[in-house]
Amino acid sequence: MSNAFFKVPVAKNEPVLSYAPGSQEKAQLKAMLKSLKSNPIEVPMTIGGKKIMGDGKFSMHPPHELKQTLGWHGKADAKMVNQAIDAALDAKKMWENMPWQDRAAIFLKAADLLAGPYRAKMNAATMLAQSKNAFQAEIDAVAELCDFWRFNVQFMIDIYSQQPESPAGTWNRMEYRALEGFIFALTPFNFTSIAGNLPGAPALMGNTVVWKPADSQIYSAAVIMEILEEAGLPAGVINLIYVDGKTAGDVIFSHPDFAGLHFTGSTGVFQTLWKTIGNNISIYKSYPRIVGETGGKDFVIAHSSANAKQVAVALGRGAFEFQGQKCSAASRAYIPSNLWSDVKKHLLDDLATMKMGSPEDFSNFINAVIDEKAFDKISTYIANAKNDNKVEIIAGGNYDKKEGYFIEPTVIVAEDPKYVTMCEEIFGPVLTIYVYDPEDFEKTLDLVDSSSPYALTGAILSNDRYATKIADEKLRHAAGNFYINDKPTGAVVGQQPFGGARASGTNDKAGSVWNLLRWVSPRAIKENFLTPTDYRYPFLSES
Repeated sequence: MSNAFFKVPVAKNEPVLSYAPGSQEKAQLKAMLKSLKSNPIEVPMTIGGKKIMGDGKFSMHPPHELKQTLGWHGKADAKMVNQAIDAALDAKKMWENMPWQDRAAIFLKAADLLAGPYRAKMNAATMLAQSKNAFQAEIDAVAELCDFWRFNVQFMIDIYSQQPESPAGTWNRMEYRALEGFIFALTPFNFTSIAGNLPGAPALMGNTVVWKPADSQIYSAAVIMEILEEAGLPAGVINLIYVDGKTAGDVIFSHPDFAGLHFTGSTGVFQTLWKTIGNNISIYKSYPRIVGETGGKDFVIAHSSANAKQVAVALGRGAFEFQGQKCSAASRAYIPSNLWSDVKKHLLDDLATMKMGSPEDFSNFINAVIDEKAFDKISTYIANAKNDNKVEIIAGGNYDKKEGYFIEPTVIVAEDPKYVTMCEEIFGPVLTIYVYDPEDFEKTLDLVDSSSPYALTGAILSNDRYATKIADEKLRHAAGNFYINDKPTGAVVGQQPFGGARASGTNDKAGSVWNLLRWVSPRAIKENFLTPTDYRYPFLSES
């Protein structure tokens, strides 16, 4: 029986290893990459703690090496989706009633397992399945996921400690219940850490979850499940299923116990899901929580006072790390004409040294985009730009999918600030630049604010504090994460809570107390120590 107020270990950001030549972590990772490639596996679903292959046999291939088979997985049908829901509901009572410190211990142990014995495996799985280089995998699949699991425990305690005042004669308390029903976590291909956090955050707060990862992330999702199970996660708390969206949606969104959606993906899909939930609202036991982070058309604007080399590095890293497949990636830039020639020179010099190829060659900065659908979409934008005399491609522009889905980092310069690639989300290694007159800085800020429906991330580079302040004010609603003298990517859990508004999502800030609050239903409790025995109030007496 617990009768103490426990202190949890203080959350600290997981150190990012360097993978420098001769380092132990580099040798371990290279050995793991070789081992995983040499041993294709069958990757089962996990429903109620049981391993189920499902229907069919679908092969998994690295986006950068299509001839290599990593393994196979099956798919769930509607019956299996219902089984996953039933497993979540069956596990709910025991999990919700488990003391918070025991739930916390599972995720804290998972973080230590990930940082220790599973580090190489998690990184290697992400590098192979999602074509991330070693550094991008390390900051995502290990460091950020460790941070999510550890900081979420700290945020949970922060929530539980928020208690009301109690005047004499009463004791007021607030408890934070899990939601009634199950949570559906729908996770993307581009961040393994998001795939671990979207089911993990609601589960930590006492909810049980049905989790559907993107098909192209199944290989690394299975490693996350392996870690959680080794950490002691009970059967049925998180149920991992591989299923097409329509089959999942038809079952989940028509179930009366559907209690919430935790989503990262495209704006179009999120809006469709929201409509479906709205149309079905009368069948649910409660109003479902809808939490989503969607797309972005993230910007960099440089002021005339900025340092040209710093601007170029912000553009190169912000636009082309992980092939621009980050919701936060720099996709449009506004550069003053007084800096443009220097920015262009530095950017082109940097691009000339960026090697492209397999992430297994650690000297490659650029790897493959995720799949053929993404390749075809991105390359179409580039092909159209090649045939448009109003734009100029000054770098890249080539692409090939014979061996893998490779697209060169491409830089387009547009005369029109409303050109299609300045406004539409591309989600690939394409950066479009508009060169503006330095005298039109404030007008250009208005362009930045109005050119896109998204409002996820953005950056201002400036050595003029008045200009920085003006940008901060004019772009107040243009980005949920705003960076000053930095690239618009790289938010760190516990430092920059992440999320945007407008068409970019509900801005519930993954990896923060605000996100965890969405997965609880508070109950206020008032206890009287001296219960009244007479209905009469003093005002009733005249003397």
